[in-house]
Amino acid sequence: MLARLRGWFARRGAAWVRKRQGEDRLPASVHARRLYILPTRAGAGFAALLLVMLVAGLNYANSVALFLTFLLAGFAIVGMHLTHRNLLGLRITMTSSINGFAGETGLVRVTLANDADVPRLALRASFRLGEVTVASPLVELPARAHRVLEIAAPLEQRGRLVIERVRIATFHPFGLFEAWTWLHLPIVLLAYPVARGTRTPPEASHGGHQQHVAQRPGDDQWSHLRGFRDGDSPRQIAWRAYARTGQLLVKEYESPRGEYRQFSFDSLAGLPLESRLEQLAAWVVAAHGRGERYGLQLPHSLIDTADGLPHRDRCLAALAVVGLDESPA
Repeated sequence: MLARLRGWFARRGAAWVRKRQGEDRLPASVHARRLYILPTRAGAGFAALLLVMLVAGLNYANSVALFLTFLLAGFAIVGMHLTHRNLLGLRITMTSSINGFAGETGLVRVTLANDADVPRLALRASFRLGEVTVASPLVELPARAHRVLEIAAPLEQRGRLVIERVRIATFHPFGLFEAWTWLHLPIVLLAYPVARGTRTPPEASHGGHQQHVAQRPGDDQWSHLRGFRDGDSPRQIAWRAYARTGQLLVKEYESPRGEYRQFSFDSLAGLPLESRLEQLAAWVVAAHGRGERYGLQLPHSLIDTADGLPHRDRCLAALAVVGLDESPA
């Protein structure tokens, strides 16, 4: 009964805060209107101690006890002000997420910026997953600097993990009060299917010219010249062309690679849904590790043949949401 009542109050409080603040857009600043502060358990115990001291001092007309009581009360008020100021004016500049495989952990990153001339200490970001709260380590944010808070989230099963809000809090300097703010942003983590399976991948096949020509600097076959970009190696610059035209041009090379693999959901007929997805994930991960080009055919989508880490992540993201109502974020 008590747990149900606490859950009801938590839901009503969350709805009130969201209605009061609305959806956030980055960069967002922590203004006084969106900053909340309450005593911690230690602060509540400290307040109870002060009350006992006050009653005892008044009862025995002990001026020393009363002086000490009001001195400690002033100490607590100063601590409350410092805790509130530790978050006031903080800026949240960026959030990002790193997906993972089911049974492992994903990562949510929150980037904080401090425009003040004093450091901000004991900062922590957290969010709830059901009945569990996951939090980042405590970090110190130096003056005129930025820092990334990383929250590891367990990915229990394949699919989409939606994080409705992130809590940024501090209890510096004395731990008597905790100040916090809520960040409402669309943060989504994807849990990829576990990459496992025993079936042999389909044989490599050949496609048309548009499919099998991949440009890679440093290969043996020259392709064309292009304009110089930051980060290009001086060894790739066409110095003879520069001597003739005065323009920095870079040599591009191509590597014809005709073989690629096509992984199809329908080719695994007879297996349960999760087993199909796990086998496809295993093929994708293995092909990426070998540097192969591959495509992915799913019931309602087709991912064209390509290679590289972005292509691998795109394929795994598509596998993560097969059978779900929404498309991958």
